[in-house]
Amino acid sequence: MTTPAIQWYPGHIAKAEKALLSQLKLVDVVLEVRDARIPLSTHHPQVPHWIGTKARVLVLNRMDMIPTLMRNRWTEWFQTQGEEALFTDAQHGKGIEAIAQAAQNAGAQMNQRRHDRGMLPRPVRAVVLGFPNVGKSALINRLLKRRVVESARRAGVTRQLRWVRISDQIELLDAPGVLPSKLNDQEAAFKLAICDDIGEAAYDNQRVTSTLIDLIKGLQATTPDAISGNPLRSRYELDPAEFTGESYLHALAEQKYQNDVERTARQILNDFRKGILGSIALELPPN
Repeated sequence: MTTPAIQWYPGHIAKAEKALLSQLKLVDVVLEVRDARIPLSTHHPQVPHWIGTKARVLVLNRMDMIPTLMRNRWTEWFQTQGEEALFTDAQHGKGIEAIAQAAQNAGAQMNQRRHDRGMLPRPVRAVVLGFPNVGKSALINRLLKRRVVESARRAGVTRQLRWVRISDQIELLDAPGVLPSKLNDQEAAFKLAICDDIGEAAYDNQRVTSTLIDLIKGLQATTPDAISGNPLRSRYELDPAEFTGESYLHALAEQKYQNDVERTARQILNDFRKGILGSIALELPPN
């Protein structure tokens, strides 16, 4: 069975992107937020072009959802690319201080340049950029130490741009998620769907769940460090070893969910997204 390719570029994202590009001129530093489970798939190819020479802080959110060993491997890999990756768990407020500090440091450099030109200092203007549902709003609320922007574990909650003031030193632009207008890399598109980083209307749950099962099996076989034990067997008492992703889904539906394949698919996706299957890094640093 072939279903159409995964594509999602709703009107509010197209509109927000236009507004964002006009606001970017006012920004000093960009906080680029990615999903730590899939740091490469949540990289927007246009971001370097949009940012130009502005300061950028790379934030890998949801660090609690991947094994510590994989965090270290990603840190090392980004260093080889000349980048520093800062890990956060915005949901529980971990790693936030380092982000605030990095934004402030960028502001200090900006104000030094203003001072050198005989201008008065002003608050640093930062923007939080990234795909839908990677945790931007949760990060902003943590930086503000109060809940000012709506945050939910689904794509497309933030729809408007707005400035919020964090302190006398930092002003923050909260922007809706940005997405490439065309998802050319379908392997990445499936990972975005698995991690709930694009809208649900874009994909078929059963196909996405089958892909997740195959990914988990592949990690167990090749990179056990990227995964906690045998999560599917532990959770559902059915070992995936003998099955393809699709046949596992059907076998599990028959065994536990009255043959309701759709319900089974949703259950597995939900368990993965909530961390019930343990910490799983769906992407590995390139060799």
